[in-house]
Amino acid sequence: MKKIIIGFGELLWDKHKTYELIGGAPGNFAYHTTQCGLDGYVVSAVGKDASGDRLLEEAKRHGLQCIVAQVEKPTSVVDINEDDINNPQYTIRTDVAWDYIPVTKELESWAQKADAVCFGTLAQRSIRTRETLQTFLSLMRSDALKIFDVNLRQQFYNREMIEESLGKSDILKLNEDEAGVLNEMFDYRLSDIVDVSRRLLSDFHQKIVILTCGGNCSYVFTPTEESYMKTPQCEVVNVVGAGDSFTAAFCSCIMLGKSIYDAHALAVRVAAYVCTQDGAMPQWPEELKALFG
Repeated sequence: MKKIIIGFGELLWDKHKTYELIGGAPGNFAYHTTQCGLDGYVVSAVGKDASGDRLLEEAKRHGLQCIVAQVEKPTSVVDINEDDINNPQYTIRTDVAWDYIPVTKELESWAQKADAVCFGTLAQRSIRTRETLQTFLSLMRSDALKIFDVNLRQQFYNREMIEESLGKSDILKLNEDEAGVLNEMFDYRLSDIVDVSRRLLSDFHQKIVILTCGGNCSYVFTPTEESYMKTPQCEVVNVVGAGDSFTAAFCSCIMLGKSIYDAHALAVRVAAYVCTQDGAMPQWPEELKALFG
């Protein structure tokens, strides 16, 4: 039986200057876990509108498995400013469908079956979806893996939300900017984000902390080992979704029984490939899939 791994939260349209592509961190995560050979699903909500219908069709075309409600709110569209392809800026609208993910019998069933879930801060900005996430987490088995991909966006987070999420997670994923925010938020006053990551590992009893530093390098920390790797040089087309693919590949490898080092190496390779493609959910070449066995 394949491991069931869930991405919980936003499913949306990434609106580029002249076109739209399917996106949202939890959807990206679920898509890439499926490419790794696991049974990935996204839990979200879209509107009862033409945009929502198209989004579900696009998910189906990509092979993205959905546990998605259709609600009386508009389907989400995020505007992406790509003046700098290495640092895209997102404009995220409020009061959209994924702010109202409902608790359903189907959702409760999937929570009990899931072997892992990945969630972030953005989908917790609304009371309704935050409560649904808490219900989902409470119904999961005690041995199920809970992954917190911080994914800070605009003003949609606070210390209480982050502390609560860290208290419920086993694996923490953050980038260098987010490490800086948490350094200030928790008053660590550390000069090195590597030390911030080690402190988060210890203070919040994480099994693993993943720190990505864009085109430079990445780190993985556990209580007993550390891994450092440089980011491979590649011709960058778009970095949207690269971090999500890194998290998906790394966590899939851990669930497949690979070592921290091997999981890190494959995650780096997957993220580099995604950077060479347009869109957050590119089809993987067969030789990349084969590395996951």
